[in-house]
Amino acid sequence: MRPWPWIRRQESIAPDNPWFVYWAPGAMHAPHHAPKEFIDRFRGQFDMGWDKHREAVFANQLKLGVIPADAKLSARPDGIPAWDALSDDERKLFARQMEVFAGFLAHLDEHLGRVIAAGTSGPNGANTLVVLSLGDNGCSAEGGLHGTINNMAAQNGFPDDVATMLGHIDELGGPEHENHFSVGWAWSVDCPFQWTKQVASHFGGTRTGLIIHWPAKITAAGIRSQFHHVIDIAPTIYEAVGITMPDSVNGVSQVPLAGVSMAYTYGDAAAEGRHTTQYFEIMGNRAIYHDGWIASARHGVPWVLIGKNGDFENDKWELYDLASDFSQAIDVSDQHPDKLAELQALFEAEATKYDVFPLDDRFAERGQVADRPSVSKGRKIFTLYPGTVRVPEGSAPNLKMKSHRITAEFEVPESGCEGVIVCCGGGSGGYSLFVKDGHLTYENNFFSRQRDVIRAAETLPSGTVTAVFDYVQEGKEWGEGGSATLSINGVQVGATRFAHVVPVRFSATETFDIGEDRGAPASDQYVGPFKFTGDLKRVVIEIDPATDLHAERRAKTAHAIRAAIE
Repeated sequence: MRPWPWIRRQESIAPDNPWFVYWAPGAMHAPHHAPKEFIDRFRGQFDMGWDKHREAVFANQLKLGVIPADAKLSARPDGIPAWDALSDDERKLFARQMEVFAGFLAHLDEHLGRVIAAGTSGPNGANTLVVLSLGDNGCSAEGGLHGTINNMAAQNGFPDDVATMLGHIDELGGPEHENHFSVGWAWSVDCPFQWTKQVASHFGGTRTGLIIHWPAKITAAGIRSQFHHVIDIAPTIYEAVGITMPDSVNGVSQVPLAGVSMAYTYGDAAAEGRHTTQYFEIMGNRAIYHDGWIASARHGVPWVLIGKNGDFENDKWELYDLASDFSQAIDVSDQHPDKLAELQALFEAEATKYDVFPLDDRFAERGQVADRPSVSKGRKIFTLYPGTVRVPEGSAPNLKMKSHRITAEFEVPESGCEGVIVCCGGGSGGYSLFVKDGHLTYENNFFSRQRDVIRAAETLPSGTVTAVFDYVQEGKEWGEGGSATLSINGVQVGATRFAHVVPVRFSATETFDIGEDRGAPASDQYVGPFKFTGDLKRVVIEIDPATDLHAERRAKTAHAIRAAIE
């Protein structure tokens, strides 16, 4: 249920009872989607490009007083091109990408207003605590230097090109694509900081706005400058409702809360901060904050999403004095080597305490980490029945870049049948075994860039049918494919070779389904859910673990990681 009618219902039925809502919208995470009328509001408003846009944002931040008056605008990092150095085609495409982002944000803002209004205009509005965390850990640069029309392809290590995207420029923001914008806009939106999401070494990748609204308790309105972290939100809520987090739940000991409540600032905007130390680490980019200083080690750039494996030992550590440098614009490591050494030692201690080691700088490859929790981990054979739908991809049989067999047993009535037998993923990538117009069909969807289809020439016979799809992984490079065959009742009815297969992830949101396709269809040959109209008995999936090329890659990467920290 949408949050605002749910809130209204609580206030109507039990106005004296407390309630709790956690609302996490998809915005502003990629893909960037919004109704066309919201996107078109911003047509032409970003033609000035990201350099001038960032200067305008910085000037407005100073005017509004949301950053200190002595804050500095940090320089554009190496690797992000100047707007004026781009081609006309690049500027045209990139400006539209930002229009889509702005439309997405405007759409979110409208509905966020409805949620907040529902919570604060009721009978206990003044005594309603609102905690609003803004942003996506800094704006995301994972679209790459050019952006993308298929965010999952980019995150699997397959970027888009400008010419292809220009051909779809009027479709950006719509349901046809999982589009994301260029790195330059992510950097500009993260003004006045240096970097973006994923670069946890710098505030552009970690610092975001936080608004707390509670008229009944907050007596000193205004901007707070104390350092806090997202782990402080839960302790703040616990203190607000006057309860203590339990030490155990159903006999399971709980990890103690690491954060501190922010309630001490409600009546004193200048209160001394209580969160004095905090480590940061994402994919090798790391930092440590302590008492107004931050030491930062950037390990990689956020648009390189495959095959990083850099040299941790030789990363350059920087040092910033946040008391005089809000935006981390001036590295003072040379002037304060002792302070830098102190903070580096503190990072080692905190990282050890919170199980940060061993450091791992992979991105796309981490989608295949062997020890990731999964109910399907280690299984070679799956027997699946109709009604098995909406299974998250991470809990489904993982067939990517592995030899495997899919066997489906079903009854075909005299009138014939159609529909999906088994599928996983969606328009961004996936596979589907289905029957259409009486013909057994398999489709390999490689990020909608290439669709390999095997279709039986003859229609299915009536009666008992055993359909088999066999795939042999042959390629050894990232995303390379193999040979596939389709059989009906022991007779081969089709064969082809897939040049490419998705290596890591089909989608962030699509699922694995038996007997129908419950999300965006993995094949472009039908409209979901396209339920199977025969009598589907079961689907058996068998995986050959000896062909798991990811296992070899994991072993090599693990060795490199161990060597870097030993």
